[in-house]
Amino acid sequence: MKKMIEKLEAFMELGGFKKDVIFLALGGASLIVSLFDLIPLPFDAAWIAIILCGVPIILEAVIGLVTAFDIKADVLVSLALIASVCIGEDFAAGEVAFIMQLGALLEDLTVAKARAGIEKLVHLTPQTARVIQDGTERIIPAGQVKVGDRIRVLPGETVAVDGVILSGQTSVNQAVMTGESLPVDKTAGDEVSSGTVNQFGAFEMKATKVGEDSSIQRMIKLVQSADAGKAKIVGLADRWATWIVVIALSAAGLTWAFTGEIIRAVTILVVFCPCALVLATPTAIMAAIGNATRHGFLVREGDALERLSAVTKITFDKTGTLTYGTPKVIAVKSVSDYTEDEVYSFAAAAEQMSEHPLGKAVVRCYDKKPVACEDFKMTPGEGVTATVGGRVVKAGNLKLLKEMDFSKAAAGTENYLNEGSTVIYVAVDDVPAGYLVLSDTVREESRDMIAALEGTGVQPVLLTGDNPNAAGAIAGQLGIREVHANCLPEDKLNCIGSYQEKGEAVCMIGDGINDAPALKKANVGIAMGGVGSDIAVDAADIALVDDEIRELPHLLSLSRRMMKTIKINLTFSMGLNFLAITLAITGLLGPVIGALVHNAGSVLVIINSALLLNWKQKQDRLD
Repeated sequence: MKKMIEKLEAFMELGGFKKDVIFLALGGASLIVSLFDLIPLPFDAAWIAIILCGVPIILEAVIGLVTAFDIKADVLVSLALIASVCIGEDFAAGEVAFIMQLGALLEDLTVAKARAGIEKLVHLTPQTARVIQDGTERIIPAGQVKVGDRIRVLPGETVAVDGVILSGQTSVNQAVMTGESLPVDKTAGDEVSSGTVNQFGAFEMKATKVGEDSSIQRMIKLVQSADAGKAKIVGLADRWATWIVVIALSAAGLTWAFTGEIIRAVTILVVFCPCALVLATPTAIMAAIGNATRHGFLVREGDALERLSAVTKITFDKTGTLTYGTPKVIAVKSVSDYTEDEVYSFAAAAEQMSEHPLGKAVVRCYDKKPVACEDFKMTPGEGVTATVGGRVVKAGNLKLLKEMDFSKAAAGTENYLNEGSTVIYVAVDDVPAGYLVLSDTVREESRDMIAALEGTGVQPVLLTGDNPNAAGAIAGQLGIREVHANCLPEDKLNCIGSYQEKGEAVCMIGDGINDAPALKKANVGIAMGGVGSDIAVDAADIALVDDEIRELPHLLSLSRRMMKTIKINLTFSMGLNFLAITLAITGLLGPVIGALVHNAGSVLVIINSALLLNWKQKQDRLD
């Protein structure tokens, strides 16, 4: 028996999606031929639909019953098919088989595609490490690094394991772990994490966590565990299938017993088939997905919108989601006789050859072409020095300018630093000239979007790897009252888990690799598809292709409208079923007419669902 079931399952998997489409096309054509008797055949053309569309349904029912005694909607459909064939109502059998197979195909189209997010995370893991042993550098597989090993990391390389810097100065891009938009300066004694990227100076470090204990491996485990814990929504027709089967068989048996007419019993089985019930959900979901696509959302999970409709909290990453994720010069101050324009000009000229993201931001934001510079020198973790117009210009942090008295300039930067901004100090000929303030900037539409979400009864929450000052400043601008700062990937995941334990349905919106575990853990994950990493997109249920977050309130309202449409579809289909059953019991409805009534009901369900394609609630759309 076990081998036979395995063979049946293998047969069901042959051909896949293309096979189902071809079978439906041939089945539909055969029903038209049968209904209007278009082509003379030695058999009823409806048998083509019965074999192509009905046999797979019967096989699925048999496999479910035998392997797990799992009663789904296909059990009742199989009984109706077999009973209709037994009394010679071939068209009714073929029509029911066609409608049910169409519903199954629509459901398959809404199922999630295979995702490769975890594989991409694995590819981020460094394959090799430069280990220093007895003064000699050897390149070994990263998996062979042991705690206590001395490792050298060159500019541009990814840190292989967690550790502490022993010597050297550098800037490290930690976006993979924290999502921070700006690199972090590191020196001896500072910790570094695996998966982060060394941008400038070479350094040597001591390994403290290796293998599965390293940061990048822990993140992979978080993503896997979060995905495994996300429950899938079961189709409503299948949830009610046991009761539907019991009621249908009881009604058919009693009708046959009292009337003695088997055709009435078979008609009850035909009209009791949950055709419209099966179509009610997938057609509405597909129409809503089409609507969402036109508003810039790529829905990757079939039931994502169903889950989104129940969301009570939306957690946001900050950098790249509510903000643009790129530093911008927001202020220039002079503390000397130089004007602010001259301070800006000196800084842009000195930074034009810099590879540091902050230096590039200064040049990018400067609205003129910088003047030429000479004798350019970059000091990792401190700043740059260059000769501009015969003057020696230094631009960087206070470490670079430690020999100068910058107390006057530093006093004016306190408010900016408290808000999480970064300050570049500028000195000309070893005399303090002024400073530039750089900060990540809030998206123009973020505040209105947050207000609109709160108007729908959903509470926004900020989850960010940035420091509390930066997080609080952004939250204050946007009107977000609940903030969690200094969040590592596991912190975001645990925060979402705590909400879920309290019965809250949570939606997570993020863009970075560090958001992947949280996107998986949340009831619904939405990734910024334009600026977001591939891994974040792969971990999410929905991707915002063009990063237009102003459309989020529309998506939330659309999901709720979709659920209302589904409920209307279900109510209509069940009402139609019971009306048809009543007529079948009294003998006023035969199997063929019953099947056509079902067909009409299914068409009406599809039309009602199609109205979602162009649905728009004006007050939820931000202009």
